[in-house]
Amino acid sequence: MPEFLQPTSRKQAMEFLREKQDVRFLAGGTDLIIMLRARAVDCQYLMDVKRIPELNAFEYTPEGLTVGAAVTCNQILHADFLREEHKLLQESAITLANDLLRNRATLVGNICNASPGGDMLPACLVLGAHLHTCSPAGERVIPISEFFTGVKKHVLAADEMVVKITLPNKPGRGVYLKKRRIRGHDLAQVGLAGFYGEDGGLSFGIAAVGPTPVLVEGLGSFTREQLPAAKEEIIAKVMAQAKPISDVRSSKEYRLAMLRYFTGLAVDAFAAGEKVEVRA
Repeated sequence: MPEFLQPTSRKQAMEFLREKQDVRFLAGGTDLIIMLRARAVDCQYLMDVKRIPELNAFEYTPEGLTVGAAVTCNQILHADFLREEHKLLQESAITLANDLLRNRATLVGNICNASPGGDMLPACLVLGAHLHTCSPAGERVIPISEFFTGVKKHVLAADEMVVKITLPNKPGRGVYLKKRRIRGHDLAQVGLAGFYGEDGGLSFGIAAVGPTPVLVEGLGSFTREQLPAAKEEIIAKVMAQAKPISDVRSSKEYRLAMLRYFTGLAVDAFAAGEKVEVRA
């Protein structure tokens, strides 16, 4: 079993990382503990970061919404202070696992797990999230659109810890649509987040249709009246970014069909100014 580390400050965490090799970070642990028990991963040290105060920050700052690495999905789900644009995080969080797991699972953990079908990832993509990290070598800020490199792979160094993510204030509204095989805490066969800004800008984040979640940009700006006429062009641009495979969860053809349907549904909702609640 790995040796357990429990720093109470960022400084102490960095001291551990300077002194020790082969460290894994534990915030929620809903994926990591399972993998350790199954011996799918191994490490010499397990660093619990929940007692570091700044990793529990959950508030608005001049940068926008700050979500510390130890903030759980249920904290996000039940936050009553979120602005309209950031309520997309809540729409995503309610589809993640179940209430018990959301009490442990964290947004940053969901990001760092880097699953192609991660429920929170499309929302973070369209909201323009940035990850703030630190390591013995220093600090950096990483746009989430540049974070994922492959199936459960990302750009973090082995000794690099995510402290928080920030989501800029971006007036508008979003929607998250998810298709899963069964009701309950099943993973996504297809996940799509759409965001329609007050400036008319449109973006989509898609998951479970390629080796990484993808941000679809360059869709243009539209008034609500223009969206119906542009619907097929928008769908085509989203579909061009999808590279699904067939696996035990779904065929690639079904994934493509659901992605097309969800994109059209989101465009229709933005054009009508309505809320969409489809999480079949």
